[in-house]
Amino acid sequence: MIDLARSPKQIGNLIRRARKKRALSQQALGKKTGLRQETISLVENGNPSAKIETLLSILAALDLEFQIAPRSKGWAAETESGS
Repeated sequence: MIDLARSPKQIGNLIRRARKKRALSQQALGKKTGLRQETISLVENGNPSAKIETLLSILAALDLEFQIAPRSKGWAAETESGS
């Protein structure tokens, strides 16, 4: 299943779900990535200043990947209607 994220908060939520699905604590994920637990927490909480290298490191440790795709038309319609 492919999850969709369009904001730092959504990315953080997806990372949190993936971490919990693998029964990892933030500290354990930090050890796998070489990052501090506090950094994992910031990313999971949607910190918009997270570096792309940090996100890629976390995704790799969770056996996930970053993909680029055109936005779906449903999102464009929501934006235009002000939703």
